Amino acid sequence: MNFTTLFRLKENLNLDKKTLVTLRWIALIGQFAAINFVYFALKLEFPIYETYAIIFVGVITNIYLQFVIKTSLLKDLYSGLFLVYDLFQLGILLYLTGGIHNPFSFFLIIPAIVSSTFLSMGTTIILGLITLGILIIITFYHLPLPGVDLTFVFPEYYLFGIIISIIIGLIFLSYFGIRFAGETKKRSDALNKLQLILSKEYELESLGGQAAAAAHSLGTPLATISVVAKELKKDIGENSKYTEDLDLLISQTKRCSEILKQISQKQIVDDKFLSLTTAEDLLEDIIKSFNETTDKKINLVIKNDFNKFKFERTPEVVYGVRNFIGNAVKFSKENVVISIVSDNKILKLFIEDDGPGYPVDIVNIIGEPYIKSKSRIISNKSGTGLGTFLGKTLLERKGANLEFGKSKEFGGAQVQISWPVEILNN
Repeated sequence: MNFTTLFRLKENLNLDKKTLVTLRWIALIGQFAAINFVYFALKLEFPIYETYAIIFVGVITNIYLQFVIKTSLLKDLYSGLFLVYDLFQLGILLYLTGGIHNPFSFFLIIPAIVSSTFLSMGTTIILGLITLGILIIITFYHLPLPGVDLTFVFPEYYLFGIIISIIIGLIFLSYFGIRFAGETKKRSDALNKLQLILSKEYELESLGGQAAAAAHSLGTPLATISVVAKELKKDIGENSKYTEDLDLLISQTKRCSEILKQISQKQIVDDKFLSLTTAEDLLEDIIKSFNETTDKKINLVIKNDFNKFKFERTPEVVYGVRNFIGNAVKFSKENVVISIVSDNKILKLFIEDDGPGYPVDIVNIIGEPYIKSKSRIISNKSGTGLGTFLGKTLLERKGANLEFGKSKEFGGAQVQISWPVEILNN
């Protein structure tokens, strides 16, 4: 058993202290109110002072947690220890008040549920096993239920029915918590990477603009330095010991001017890349970049592109479309075909390849982050599905609708990306 994975030691799991303190105050106040109502209002006898003592200890531990422990996030180990204490505290209270017969016995599953949502699977399993042990103990060993005659005996099948129902609830809710927390974390990680990619794209765009501004601003002072250096060279003559230094200064100034000119020209190209474009121009530029790194044939079909309108060439659209074309190139055998279909209402892009297509086991969940197919055909090339998730999310943020399926003509994968014209024009 891999304890590093089971307890997710590399993930630095934490539970918010305020959340745990609030949950424990709710439990303690509820326990205090319940025993007082039963003892004083219903006039039912049970060891009231012992239950007071147990609840008082719980109050002390919660005051310690709230005011003495300074950190706002409790690590998996410390959170687990407090939840284990809560289990034993509630178990003792139930022992004093009827054991498994007590209608509040189902509260024993709460610590494991909290752990399954916020902490590691290993901690949840430990809490679940402790809960199971306490359930078994208080089923057979406990003080009488308040208000029940000592001669009254619950049928065994009834007792087993209670404990089995609680165990089923424990397993079901713990499993749900583990899956829910896992899926939430996966999506959160994927969205964080999405934001990182977007920030890098926009940072590059910003740096390009700053570089062009720098080239424009530095051009005048560099020209002045060059003119002054040439005049100084004329004044001091060719035989001066400073002539070589002046020649070096003039040559380096010229070199700086050429570098700045290249930067400025590059920004002009970048501005064109990120400005208004047509679907055909966008795809041609992306295909050109892939043609430099692959021998596979990438064909662009534009015979049904009837509305060659222009739209903003944003990093989201460029990255998203490029991602799906890259996947088609990676999984295709020889050919990738990209088709543009447009009219005055909608623009559609079809990206098809002659590869193995989408595996049956993941075809219905394509676009989710961190998925893995069992297919041996694509297992060597496929990743975790994060790239597809990022591309799909970026395009959907720009109003696109994506459909995944099988290419009827080539037998491989097909991605259909469509936008209403009015959305792209906005």
